[in-house]
Amino acid sequence: MNVIMIAPGYPAEMPYFTRGLARAGAKVYGLSDVPQHELPPLAREHLSGYMQTASLADEDAVVRQVVEATRSTRAGIERVVCLWEPGVILAAKLRRALGVPGMGVEQATLFRDKDAMKQAVGAAGIRVPKHVRATTNDQVRAGVEQVGYPAIVKPIAGAGSMDTFRVDDARELEQALAKMGHIDEVNVEEFIDGEEYTYDTICVDGEIKFFNVGFYRPRPLIARQNEWISPQTLTLRDVHGERVAGGVAMGQAVLKALDFQTGFTHMEWYKKPDGEVVFGEIAARPPGAHTVDLMNYGNDIDCFDGYGEAEIKGTWSQKVERKYNSVNIFKRAEGQGRIRRIEGLDRIRELFGEWIVNVDLLPVGAPRRDWILTLVSDGYVTLRHPDLERAQEMADLVGTDLRMYAG
Repeated sequence: MNVIMIAPGYPAEMPYFTRGLARAGAKVYGLSDVPQHELPPLAREHLSGYMQTASLADEDAVVRQVVEATRSTRAGIERVVCLWEPGVILAAKLRRALGVPGMGVEQATLFRDKDAMKQAVGAAGIRVPKHVRATTNDQVRAGVEQVGYPAIVKPIAGAGSMDTFRVDDARELEQALAKMGHIDEVNVEEFIDGEEYTYDTICVDGEIKFFNVGFYRPRPLIARQNEWISPQTLTLRDVHGERVAGGVAMGQAVLKALDFQTGFTHMEWYKKPDGEVVFGEIAARPPGAHTVDLMNYGNDIDCFDGYGEAEIKGTWSQKVERKYNSVNIFKRAEGQGRIRRIEGLDRIRELFGEWIVNVDLLPVGAPRRDWILTLVSDGYVTLRHPDLERAQEMADLVGTDLRMYAG
C-alpha cells in the first residue's frame, strides 16, 4: 500500500509512527516543508520517497503539487495520513483530490474547530461547556458575559494549552486580549472546575481496538502559568474502575457522534467534584509529550506499531495487559541560560531502581528550552508502578528532589 504521511519527522513521536506504517507493509511517502536531510534518521530510514513543499500551511498549493506529482509518476496513492494536528484538514483535502478513503474535509473540521466540535458533540446529548465563537475583542467580551466568569479563552483551532487563558474578571480578560492579537478566531467557553483526564483510542472502522485513560497533575493551564511546577502526565492501569467509567462512556459516545472510523484519537474531559463528567475537546491524532510512550510502558506493548497495523491492515494483534500506572515528570531548570548542574538524579535512581524506565534530561551545557512553548521543557523522567498511589508518591519526589540549575 502506498501511503502519504504528512510531517513524518515532527513532532518527536512521528518517526516512530512512520516506522510503524512501514513495518505494517506500507510504502510511506513523506510530505513536509523541511529538506529531507533534516528529517530524523529514523524517519528517513523508513520512507520510500519524500516530497518537500514550500509550506504545509498553503494547503491549496500543496494539494496541487501532490496531485501533479502523482499524475506525472503514475504513483497510486491509497492512503493519506497525518498525526500532526495542524495538518489534519490538509490530509482531508488530499484524500478528496486523490480519491482515496478516509476522513473528509467536513468531518476533519469537527476535530479542529473547537466551536463546531462542541456543537456536534452537544447535539448528541453529551455535556459540553457553554461556548461562543468570537473573531473580535467585542465579541469575546460579549461571549464572556454570556458564559460567565471564570471563563476560558483559547484559539478555535489550537493544540494543547498554548495561548489559552483563564479569566476571572474584566481586568484579566483585557490582559488576555492584549496577548491574543495574533489569533484570528477564538472560542470563549465556560470554565469547568474539576480533574482533567484524557481518553485516547486507536480505532479501525469505528471499532475501538485499544484505549487509554490518563490525567494531568496539575491541570495544564496551572502548569503553564507557574514555572516552578514539574508537570506530570499519567496513564492509568485501572481503566475500568468507577473513577473513570463516566469519562470512558462519554468518550465512546463522542467517537460515535463524530463518526470517527480509523486512526488515533486524543480526547480531554473533566470530572467535577460532584461526579459530573464534561467533554473538553478531541483531536484526530495521538497525545503529545511522549504520552504514547506511557501507554507502551504501562502495557508492555508498542502503540506506534499498533497504529500502523490498524491503519494499514485493519487489525490489532497485540495483547493488552494493564500492568502499570506510568508517569512522565517534566523538569524545568532554575535560572536562565545553559544547564549548569543536575542534582538528585543519583538518589532518585537509587530509591526507585527498576521503576524508572527512562531519563531524558538536557545535558550540562545545553541551552534551556522555552518552558512556555513545550511541555517537555528541560527534559523528563518516566517511571511506572502497579500501585497508583505509589506511582504518584515517586513522581512527586522526582518533582521536588530532582533539580536542574541554569545560568
